Amino acid sequence: MKRLKFMLICLVVLAVQPAFAADDSLVPNDVKNYIGYGAIMLVLLLVLLAMVVLLRAFKALTKVLMTREEYAAMEAEQKAAKVKKPKAEVINKLLSLKPLSEEKSILIEHDFDGIQELDNPTPAWFMGLFYITIVFAVAYILGYHVLGIGQLQDQEYVTEMKIAAKEKEAYLAKAANRVDESTVTVSTDPAVLASGQAVFKASCMPCHGDKGQGVVGPNLTDDYWLHGGKIADVFKTIKYGVTAKGMPTWEKQLSPKQIADVASFIKSLHGTNPPGAKEPQGDKETDDATSSAAKTAMVVSK
Repeated sequence: MKRLKFMLICLVVLAVQPAFAADDSLVPNDVKNYIGYGAIMLVLLLVLLAMVVLLRAFKALTKVLMTREEYAAMEAEQKAAKVKKPKAEVINKLLSLKPLSEEKSILIEHDFDGIQELDNPTPAWFMGLFYITIVFAVAYILGYHVLGIGQLQDQEYVTEMKIAAKEKEAYLAKAANRVDESTVTVSTDPAVLASGQAVFKASCMPCHGDKGQGVVGPNLTDDYWLHGGKIADVFKTIKYGVTAKGMPTWEKQLSPKQIADVASFIKSLHGTNPPGAKEPQGDKETDDATSSAAKTAMVVSK
């Protein structure tokens, strides 16, 4: 019984676990539901098993409390109540057949070369199924084609595509917040750059200027960088900050997606040469794209 209780507790925990899952989980909601339903079914199965065990225990307890004569009389009554019908009789009833002894009563009068035919009716279960299909067909036509209660296949397709688009959007939003300095990449998507520009104006402009020309902080448009100019370096600097130089940590104020967006926006400022730009600071670095273009130019000149 202790093992059974332990298994029940574990399965209940598994059943409710999806409801307490983190909001940024990448596991689809349908999969969570299937896991929960499966756990619930297992719990119900174990409850059924426990009921069977309890029933057997009650039977054993009844046998102990009753005298032998009383118990024997009870068993005799139960056996008498369970009078099994012959298998042939059950099959004949299911198929609406007459036994061999009654076949003469259902013989059709005409014959052919001495061959006669039995007037066996169609089985009741088959006729019932046939009538059910007729009712279903009428209800389907009325519901889907006349009253328009249900959706036809093309309408279901459009609805499913809309649902899939929303689920995809939610999935991408969750996946975007899992980006870090080891997985971030430069984006040129106008929507991403617009989002990064909004974050830059709200959080970075006081120190770096409205065009990244540098005020208290360094110029972000030239080739010189204090803490690395690669996208991963920019992401890391924004995320963890440089408190010794006055650069705050933005990890708690901005989501990973916002940090990635503003890092891509900063990379887009390279080479804009705004007026009044601050003098270069740090080490000179060139982007991979610039290096590749320079290498290509060298090969062509050769």
